[in-house]
Amino acid sequence: MADKQDLDAGFTGTPVEQPEGLAKAAQSAASRVKREAYAVTAGARDHPHTASALLLGIGIAAFGFGYLLGRSSAESSASYWR
Repeated sequence: MADKQDLDAGFTGTPVEQPEGLAKAAQSAASRVKREAYAVTAGARDHPHTASALLLGIGIAAFGFGYLLGRSSAESSASYWR
């Protein structure tokens, strides 16, 4: 028969064996990502105008970069279609 301690370690508690190796690294990375996401959302909540200006600036820069890449690609292949 199973021990009560082993039965309680499933969904209701913490595992008996602590994660190690890849599982520990993944758990650590996930907690860091959660902390960073919370910090970003807290900053955006405190400064909504700055956050929206940043997103708008990044969007404009990305659009401009994509436009320039597309234009240079179209110019180099123009002789290919003629």
